[in-house]
Amino acid sequence: MENKLIVSPSPHVHSGDSIEKNMYGVLIALIPAFLVAVYVFRLDALIITALSVLFCMGFEYLIARYIMKKEPTIFDGSAIITGVLLAFNVPSNLPIWILALGALFAIGVVKMSFGGLGNNIFNPAIAGRIFLLISFPAQMTTWPTPDVGATTDAITSATVLSNLKFTPDALPTIKDMFFGFEGGSIGEMSALALLLGLIYMLWKKIITWHIPISIILSVAVFTGILYLFNPTPMYNPLIHLFSGGLMLGAVFMATDYVTSPMTKSGMLIYGVSIGLITVAIRLWGAYPEGVSFAILLMNAFTPLINNYTTPKRFGEVVKNG
Repeated sequence: MENKLIVSPSPHVHSGDSIEKNMYGVLIALIPAFLVAVYVFRLDALIITALSVLFCMGFEYLIARYIMKKEPTIFDGSAIITGVLLAFNVPSNLPIWILALGALFAIGVVKMSFGGLGNNIFNPAIAGRIFLLISFPAQMTTWPTPDVGATTDAITSATVLSNLKFTPDALPTIKDMFFGFEGGSIGEMSALALLLGLIYMLWKKIITWHIPISIILSVAVFTGILYLFNPTPMYNPLIHLFSGGLMLGAVFMATDYVTSPMTKSGMLIYGVSIGLITVAIRLWGAYPEGVSFAILLMNAFTPLINNYTTPKRFGEVVKNG
């Protein structure tokens, strides 16, 4: 009898959907944040984003074609998303050769060395960002001042989280943080733009609410409790929600199909853990920002979370001890 059951690698999507449809849906959701980036950083944001996408697509094509000896699938949208998200996680004045190294690490080491889409353990864009942050800390922590645009000789400034940790008197207003007029990486500027992307993806059912909302709520609750006992900017929930890469990470990177849990309960465990780890690193860690490290750490725990939360098959015998 012919075997009609086809088992393919993750990510698995429901009938009527496809990997390409969902990937390009995510790209549409990223448009508001991209428009804010171009408005704030001008041509540099466009150049960094375009080159990052080209690097990721090019490296994936070369590795698939000449090393893995298989047909490249660079137009399924996954390499494009990795390129956009990697660009969104770096300063607009980052040297191009450093960006190329980040793309090579994200695609070549984190994605393709595990077998390509559906087999990678860690989110490629996040791993690429952390690789660059550890390897080139000076270049990765120097941001152009938003009100002068992104030019090679632009005045540089600290991010909100850096000021929060070291010079709390220099913080911008909550309004500026929400709309995106403070120092930071290209795609993390505007919380409003990222929330519009979240609304679009929820509307199109590209993702569910469990991961992004659990991250946002856990950060708000954790910092809110601390703020009740010590009402200083360091513990202000609104500052933590609207600054840094929290919204970008919660909406677009923690929700990656391949590296996040499959069950709803697992998603909640995953999201709450990311939120708590993020706040812990921000408040007591060496780095002002912690969301990338939190997501990468929880990527490693995803298989365990899936194993713990996946329902038992009907009739399966559970062994005790």
